[in-house]
Amino acid sequence: MSHEPDVEDLLRRSAPQVLGALVRRHSRFDLCEDALQEALLAAATGWPQHGIPDEPVAWLVTVAGRRLTDQWRSEHARRRREEALAVQEPPDRRHAPGADVDLLAGSPDPVDDTLDLLLLCAHPALSGPSRIALTLRAVGGLSTVEIARAFLVPEPTMAQRISRAKATISAAGGSFPLPDHDRDERLAAALHVLYVIFNEGYTASAGRQLTRVDLTAEALRLVRRLHELHPSDGEIAGLLALMLVTDSRRDARISDDGCLVPLAEQDRRRWDHHAIAEAARLLAHALATAPLGPYQLQAAIAAVHAEAATDADTDWHQIVVLYAMLERRSDNPVVTLNRAVAVGMAQGPAAGLQVLDSVADDPRLRRNHRPDAVRAHLLERLGDHAGAREHYRRAARAALNQPEKRYLEERAARTGAAGP
Repeated sequence: MSHEPDVEDLLRRSAPQVLGALVRRHSRFDLCEDALQEALLAAATGWPQHGIPDEPVAWLVTVAGRRLTDQWRSEHARRRREEALAVQEPPDRRHAPGADVDLLAGSPDPVDDTLDLLLLCAHPALSGPSRIALTLRAVGGLSTVEIARAFLVPEPTMAQRISRAKATISAAGGSFPLPDHDRDERLAAALHVLYVIFNEGYTASAGRQLTRVDLTAEALRLVRRLHELHPSDGEIAGLLALMLVTDSRRDARISDDGCLVPLAEQDRRRWDHHAIAEAARLLAHALATAPLGPYQLQAAIAAVHAEAATDADTDWHQIVVLYAMLERRSDNPVVTLNRAVAVGMAQGPAAGLQVLDSVADDPRLRRNHRPDAVRAHLLERLGDHAGAREHYRRAARAALNQPEKRYLEERAARTGAAGP
């Protein structure tokens, strides 16, 4: 037994590997996930006292497999005692419930099913919120309490969402191996889920904190793991590069008193330049060897910002071109919002406002505070201080994240002092 102290981190990293092994051997995603949670609880209470096993993944697979075996035996004991006896003494151990536990117990490197597990959580029968919750639970190893706290919902509500998601996957026959016909579609959905998780962590949709570092770190860890499994996939590399560059600015975008610092005003010496360099290497290789995709384009835009020594050095014309390429590949009004900002910087605020007007009535932006924030920014640069003040105020009223709301209120007050 070893005695490394960070049991929680080890269990979180081991959870998807264990669950993948269980699902591959026993199917029934819902039962396997329940058994995993019991095994994780046993480890969390036992390992700090007795030490971490030499093969923690195999230990967890063994304990979870025994839970499954006990459950199956209990279900069949009264009605089919002969089947219970068959489980205890199977003629072919390779196909009996729980049999693979012993085979895995001595294996130093069980198969890592992280990717298949992530794709299973991206099952087309699940809604977007259910995919996110189940991914954080099954692949990320977060507890129901942690996930509920991250998305500001009561724990019972999140527990019901996760329970329904597991039942849906089991009812749809979710197991390994996954069908090949929808694998690309599921991978795209899985990457989108991880991107949503990262963005929620980078700028929380609501609450007192601007960021949730636990969510950004978890999304980064999972995408990095996917890249290790599939290093030639350009979009996985692109998403990892995008996350690295974006996360590199984390410390510089929050002031000492917790206020939001916009990109133009950040101290770029505080950026994580090692992460930026890693992202540049990933992006260069992906652009040279793989088909161009949306995540690579977004990473390229982030890289242009990162390459500029100061905000004034930013190559806005190149960013406009990249956003136009991205816009042709996606039906997302947020991309057009961002292009409006870039056009406003490269060609003047009046040109930026024309781009913004093209999505002004898009219903997908109806409850989003960013259209008013962008319009306020462009009007301020145009010299229309009264119009800018009004739209900053509108954006502040619609913003649910407190640091963002405070920043927008401050901008409204500043433009009010600047002119009529």
